[in-house]
Amino acid sequence: MRLLLVSLVALCSFPSAGGWFLSSETGLAWVSLNDVRAPNEGGTDISLVDDLDADPALFGRLAFGRTLGRHSVSLLIAPLRLESAGTLDRDVSFEGTEFAEGTSVQADYRFDSYRLTWRYRLVRRPSFSLDLGLTAKIRDASIRLSSADASAASDNTGFVPLFSFALDWAATPKLHLLVDGDAAAASQGRAEDVLTALGWAFSPGAVLTAGWRFLEGGADVDQIYTSTFLNYASLGFRLAL
Repeated sequence: MRLLLVSLVALCSFPSAGGWFLSSETGLAWVSLNDVRAPNEGGTDISLVDDLDADPALFGRLAFGRTLGRHSVSLLIAPLRLESAGTLDRDVSFEGTEFAEGTSVQADYRFDSYRLTWRYRLVRRPSFSLDLGLTAKIRDASIRLSSADASAASDNTGFVPLFSFALDWAATPKLHLLVDGDAAAASQGRAEDVLTALGWAFSPGAVLTAGWRFLEGGADVDQIYTSTFLNYASLGFRLAL
């Protein structure tokens, strides 16, 4: 969070050349894969989708930033909460806590993302643009498994560097195809967060979007093993100020 506050002050202190922009998304998020084992050695494999019933949830994301010639800098806030519940069909060990077969449990999945992104407009044409850059992401995540008698949580907060990209193709002056995302992979894990959407420019600088976003990632470290695939049915709004 300190990095985001410092970045916000720096962003506001830039000279006036350039324009501000704002984007938001909302819609329905659901998980199609969410496997976890904590700790990695000694924990029990459990799927928050197959072993439990996962509920979809509303989500919201908000970003704002500034263009400076071919450069842009933005901040993103993207919280997410999902819940799963069910009855275990086997004994489960999670973060050193034992949950017996037949126990009714609830899993609370939290994945909050805060990102500072810089992009450079590599291609700038009237009907097509391509931006490439870098994202500094702070991931604040946790998985909590609880029953009537016990509760255990695996928390993970860390910094993740990502490559960033954005593509905007104007099929007509009003209808746009948009691809926007961040992605990276390393031996410890991977992360991809990509939106594919159609945009309708109903006025200069104002675009409504509708599309599908996916977030895929995982970690394979001493503390935890996770593999996750999230889907988002997204409605959005982008405004150049």
